[in-house]
Amino acid sequence: MAQWEQLSPEQQLEVERQWDIVRRGAVEIVPEDELRQKLIDAVAEGRPLKIKLGLDPSAPDIHIGHTVVLHKLRQFQELGHKVYLLIGDFTGRIGDPTGKSETRKQLSEEDVQRNARTYREQIFKILDPDKTEIVFNSEWLAPMSFADVVKLAAHITVARLLERDDFTKRYQSGQPISLHEFFYPLMQGYDSVALESDVELGGTDQKFNLLMGRHLQKEFGKPAQAVIMMPLLEGLDGVQKMSKSLGNYIGVSEESNEIYGKAMSIPDELMLKYYDLATDISNEELAALRTGLADGSVHPRDAKMRLARTLVRMYHGEEAAEAAERHFRTVFQQRELPEDIPEVPLSRDVLEQGKIRLIKLLVELGLQSSNGEARRSIEQGAVRVNERRINDIQAEVEVADGDIVQVGKRKFAKIRLT
Repeated sequence: MAQWEQLSPEQQLEVERQWDIVRRGAVEIVPEDELRQKLIDAVAEGRPLKIKLGLDPSAPDIHIGHTVVLHKLRQFQELGHKVYLLIGDFTGRIGDPTGKSETRKQLSEEDVQRNARTYREQIFKILDPDKTEIVFNSEWLAPMSFADVVKLAAHITVARLLERDDFTKRYQSGQPISLHEFFYPLMQGYDSVALESDVELGGTDQKFNLLMGRHLQKEFGKPAQAVIMMPLLEGLDGVQKMSKSLGNYIGVSEESNEIYGKAMSIPDELMLKYYDLATDISNEELAALRTGLADGSVHPRDAKMRLARTLVRMYHGEEAAEAAERHFRTVFQQRELPEDIPEVPLSRDVLEQGKIRLIKLLVELGLQSSNGEARRSIEQGAVRVNERRINDIQAEVEVADGDIVQVGKRKFAKIRLT
């Protein structure tokens, strides 16, 4: 273990620099002194730390809320450390043996590999592939015998497991807890033993499982990992945690105009939090922005447009960011139709005497994914045909070549009859 006094002045400065960066945005670090010591050792020895993040193999679609921990991983990479993305394929393949858990549906090997490919496509928009290793926990969990499982279980008490918030509530209310459910935090903790991770990242809702890794590493005679917990990012509604099911999300694979437009609806009071947790701007830029907003030298609208442009640039590139900003100015600020509305083919076969139900038209054009979604948009007054709003869910419309159909402020289609 290196001592602070043994470091050169340059090494001490480097430790301070890394410490400032890895602490940025974190809600809690357990324990802070151990993480700082790990950074001292890494700088003194010129050795990268092993940084772990566990991923759920059943949910590969990533939104901005998920990227909070990914940006922290990227910061570690830029500081010279190695990131290990651990895909819990073994737990995913087991699923929930009782069949009662919607969150633990059993996955096939094909499901796991397909989701892993999707993860790679999205995650490497943020992480450096050369400094990232993707590992699967089936590598060490699948070969375990029943005797190995019993030995692992001996390292934790039922009382300790019942400290987990959801277990406590269910136990106190008399709801059943299946024995296999106790094994999920054990397996996640054992992943840290197998990887010999120095640091594990996760959201504040993962605290129990993250600390289980520390506990089991100590039990197995290994150095205990430090844990960094990042905050959960509120969605576009400014209230609930960002979630696809709540519709308050920005997806990293969404089209550039969609990302820009959604970003412009982020509540003003959350703008700095998004900058802090979900963008790649430097600590110095963030401090200058915070000062500018506080003293009035930066207008909130300009700051939000910069945030929207930054998010598009991160996932689609600078050119797409500039185009999305031009599109936003045209459609939202000047109230004009955009010039680059995509032409969408519509077969005459779906028309009856030249007409089609509006709900069906929105789905056929790909502007809505389902009849239910189309119905809601019409009821909310979000649908226009040739700039005329239509609120009637039973409406039939007569369509012609070149008609413009619009949903909300960001989705457009120009009909091309085929």
